[in-house]
Amino acid sequence: MAASRTASPVPDQPERIEDVDLSAEMQGSFLEYAYSVIYSRALPDARDGLKPVQRRILYQMADMGLRPDRGHVKSARVVGEVMGKLHPHGDSAIYDALVRLAQDFALRVPLVDGHGNFGSLDDGPAAARYTEARLAPSALALTENLDEDVVDFIPNYDGQFQQPAVLPAAYPNLLVNGTTGIAVGMATNMAPHNLIEVVAAAVHLLENPDATLDELMEFVPGPDLPGGGVIVGLDGIKDAYTNGRGTFRTRAKVSVESLGPRRTGLIVTELPYMVGPERIIEKIKDAVNAKKLTGIADVQDFTDRNHGLRLVITIKTGFDPNAVLEQLYRLTPLEDSFGINNVALVDGQPQTLGLKELLRVYLDHRLEVVTRRSRYRLARKQERLHLVEGLLIAILDIDEVIQVIRSSDDGEQARGRLIEVFDLSQPQAEYILELRLRRLTKFSRIELETERDQLKAEIAHLEELLASDILLRAQVARELEAASDTYGTPRRTLLLNGGPVTARSGKKAGVDLQIADAPCRVFLSATGRMVRAELGEDLLSSGIVPPARRSKHDAIRSAVDATVRGDLGAVTSTGRLVRFSPVDLPSVPGNSVQLAAGTKADQYLGLAAQEHVVAIVPLTGEPPIALGTAQGVVKRVSATELAPGKPDAEIIALKPGDRVVGAAPAADGAELVFVTSDAQLLRFDAASVRPQGRAAGGMAGVRVADGERVIAFTAVTASEETVVVTIAGSTQSLVGADAGSGKVSAFSEFPAKGRATGGVRAQRFLRGEDTLTIAWVGDAPRAVGPDGATRTLPERGAKRDASGQPLDGIIGAIGTVVA
Repeated sequence: MAASRTASPVPDQPERIEDVDLSAEMQGSFLEYAYSVIYSRALPDARDGLKPVQRRILYQMADMGLRPDRGHVKSARVVGEVMGKLHPHGDSAIYDALVRLAQDFALRVPLVDGHGNFGSLDDGPAAARYTEARLAPSALALTENLDEDVVDFIPNYDGQFQQPAVLPAAYPNLLVNGTTGIAVGMATNMAPHNLIEVVAAAVHLLENPDATLDELMEFVPGPDLPGGGVIVGLDGIKDAYTNGRGTFRTRAKVSVESLGPRRTGLIVTELPYMVGPERIIEKIKDAVNAKKLTGIADVQDFTDRNHGLRLVITIKTGFDPNAVLEQLYRLTPLEDSFGINNVALVDGQPQTLGLKELLRVYLDHRLEVVTRRSRYRLARKQERLHLVEGLLIAILDIDEVIQVIRSSDDGEQARGRLIEVFDLSQPQAEYILELRLRRLTKFSRIELETERDQLKAEIAHLEELLASDILLRAQVARELEAASDTYGTPRRTLLLNGGPVTARSGKKAGVDLQIADAPCRVFLSATGRMVRAELGEDLLSSGIVPPARRSKHDAIRSAVDATVRGDLGAVTSTGRLVRFSPVDLPSVPGNSVQLAAGTKADQYLGLAAQEHVVAIVPLTGEPPIALGTAQGVVKRVSATELAPGKPDAEIIALKPGDRVVGAAPAADGAELVFVTSDAQLLRFDAASVRPQGRAAGGMAGVRVADGERVIAFTAVTASEETVVVTIAGSTQSLVGADAGSGKVSAFSEFPAKGRATGGVRAQRFLRGEDTLTIAWVGDAPRAVGPDGATRTLPERGAKRDASGQPLDGIIGAIGTVVA
């Protein structure tokens, strides 16, 4: 099949008609179009994580000087500059891309600081003439050092201007902000991640090129969505990290609260990614009108800028709010799915990449950027050193230099004579001829000599950096960590290793019905993470759960046997006992407990900002639970007093300013132990503290000196392996600035005394020390740093009142390896 192509007529020449094959013409044209869409519009580059239009927007805004410390300009002006110089497409496409770069609900780290209505999850933005924009601070990290030959520049569409082929990208933007795009025959859909976690994984891969995916997932356990929410089930995430494709489900963060007498409501404070409250309300109304959903009396949206998202779903009297919530998950976008398809351009070719490949492509790019920048700086400093050395020669023989110049007929002759007489290069001679007379002072000479020495040191450093792959990788790691410290924020999305809710019609459905009510053991780490271990009878009877290998956060504060659908109690620092079920906790095999995979206990239980979990305890009724407070109060309360059926209850009446520092089950044969900040330890029989009711305020436990406080409390059954670990420091030191000193002593070294006494000295302070910062009593201690990494403790055997040994690193918490 053929088609005719008519050439444009030229005066005085006959018309020319060419016959072409229609299938070949269509195939060639379609391939060109497909390549253009894939390479120039729809897919991001794996190096900087940007599509061409996004890259051009950020580059043009940086070129316009729209820095975070400057004023905003009209978005229409930015769109016009980008369209006229770099992006020959419609203004609406450019403005849509600009808007997305500014939306904090779409990007985990927004790149544009927008002023005005940039839209919401339910509404579009205002027109470009009404909004204003400038670069966000995080965008500067993507565009920095562009003037130092760190990336290649290519011509724009008409060859009048230059634009970067890729941005330097000081952090892995593609993983951090994710992206979405539809090309020809392929599409990409990438989830946002936490910057701090991604950088930690990148640094680990940089230092350990053979790192496995499981190791990287210890740093990046899953996506971190801008709006928070809950990710349920991690299998699909691991599939995506392995081969680039996978699906996970997200849920809204919902709590059950009392709205008044006999009226309960579901409070929605976080929604799945890119789901707006108006869409939720519409779906709920549709389901209620269609008789698919019952038990809902009203839905109200109280969202505002001061308090954030707050959707209140009122439950009718007599309906179980948890059962209604399960129906909402099934019938509305309160539970939604996200399909990961990690397609990005690598060397101009679309590829589907897993987590390790994405990090590796980025790190290769960053290594090249730092190498090119170092070479550029080295060349500039060598050029400057060359000129400075020539200028120093001229200053030393300034009279002869002036004589040579004055006796020359013109500048060309003067330059040649200077080169000949003083053995200078042409650039040096040219620089001397342009010298101003004020540079001929004695002080200028001293300045030049100082500059010369500094340049030599900088050149030596750059040459050493370029000659060593180890130093180059260390430099990249430092810059990544600096970006993480500057732009990173805490994780917002909670990860739960459970299954999605799928309620069957006519039956009461619940997430716990999908999981067998099997024996398990719940762990609370010393750093505040909770995890559920699925145990067989052999492991339950052994009493020890051996970790597969040492990892972060693996020091245990509490370990309680339970069943998956049973109830446990979490004792908080405000004296509350919060009931919870371990059914939604991340689950790990019993013979391979990795506490780093756990979820933060305070976040899981929804505690207030100043409230945290001090221990988890069983609710079986025996033995009683012992509590110790910062002001030295002790109390034992029977689990039968813990108000069965209530989600939380106050179990000690605290005095103003007091708080609970420790809690543990304590039978009559156990011993209670207090350690105070002035290094006093008191041990006495638990039987001397009679159990009290929930409303009681306890009794005197240890005498605390003025200005001091209790820093540790526990209940132990002493054995030969029981030790006391104490860490001393100074109240004048900045937190985290001084590791302090520590010691490990046998518990038997400390004599028992009566309740309400002052105890005995637990550690002698070294010069500059005046307080105990951490204390712990138990078997098999393990210390971790503020980041959860394991720290080394001194050897056991120190005397009770001996001074400590200087520590190698900061210790943030101490737990045990014995469950």
